[in-house]
Amino acid sequence: MAGSTTLSIFDEIGVRPVINAVGHQTLLGGSQLSPRVRAAMEEANRYYVDMKELLERSGQIIAGLLGAEAAYVTSGCAAALALGTAACIAGSDLEKIGQLPDTTGLKNEVLIQKKTRYKYDRCPTIVGAKLVEVGDANGTTAEQLDAAIGPRTACILYFARMQGQPGVLSLAEVVDVAHRRGVPVLVDAAGEVYPLDYMRSFPASGADLVGYGAKYFGAPNSSGILCGRKDLVEAASLQGFIGFESSASRSFGRPMKLDRQEIIAVVVALQEWLSLDHEARLRGYERMVRSIADRLQGLPAVTTTMVPAGAGPATRLEVTVQPRSNGRTAAAVAQDLRDGNPSIRVGVNGDVLSLSMATVTPGDEIVIAERLRSALSS
Repeated sequence: MAGSTTLSIFDEIGVRPVINAVGHQTLLGGSQLSPRVRAAMEEANRYYVDMKELLERSGQIIAGLLGAEAAYVTSGCAAALALGTAACIAGSDLEKIGQLPDTTGLKNEVLIQKKTRYKYDRCPTIVGAKLVEVGDANGTTAEQLDAAIGPRTACILYFARMQGQPGVLSLAEVVDVAHRRGVPVLVDAAGEVYPLDYMRSFPASGADLVGYGAKYFGAPNSSGILCGRKDLVEAASLQGFIGFESSASRSFGRPMKLDRQEIIAVVVALQEWLSLDHEARLRGYERMVRSIADRLQGLPAVTTTMVPAGAGPATRLEVTVQPRSNGRTAAAVAQDLRDGNPSIRVGVNGDVLSLSMATVTPGDEIVIAERLRSALSS
């Protein structure tokens, strides 16, 4: 019945539903809400609320859960990075806040290791900041980072996903250099939500501000968290939509609005995520991986590889498709899956199809396996 209802609403609107075997992508809606989160959002819909009070109290709860001084729910991690940068530039000075994105006369340089440049590093620039690359494509040294800090340096942006890569300074090294020079560090830890100790390591690292994408732990696609130093988080809140509405602030962040249901959802989803039996969650993914792999057995020129998450259970299946005499390739198979109804999205890298189970609804792995077997048999 649930599947029928889901299909019918998409039919009514005129768009195809998607079985997502790619991961938590904004393009595909980001996340699925658990029954507990959905129930909390429905309950929050019953009454209106003082949004400033809700943001303050939710921030206190989230900060306690993550081990941070303070926290603020944002409209995604991208907004967290923008608001965090604004806090580093303008602080709580209402005149400076109202001046953004014009940064004339303000500290407006955000340092970033050149090797860690990435698509989302544009987010800090929307408040008028300028990215300044440090080092080269081979890496950055602590000495180079120290030398790059100047009177216009507002903060250092650290892309957590690149930590551990050759030539990339560790977060601890960046924090050490930055704090010796009185410069804050802003960490993009958008999807770094597991293992739980790793997730909590960023607020504990000494970094001044940390951004997370709440979709990665089961909150709505449109939500995120900024946490860290109390003074900077409070400054960020002044830059946001509620600061605009509840004070004399004329902040740039008015478009980054959230509703009460989303804020409640972030709190409940984080509580649920931190109390979840993650070993059972990962074993569930492995069962789905194995189910698909078993159903593909016997197909000619097809090889399946179960890929574990670290040293744990397999959470992803790689399907290697040797080019066929009829011209069928892995890309063509992926397109067949995409063109069906429901559409099935998988990753493609050369001859390899990649299927992530983290965003697959239990039961849909059978649909994936049947459609994939059919496409591979064509």
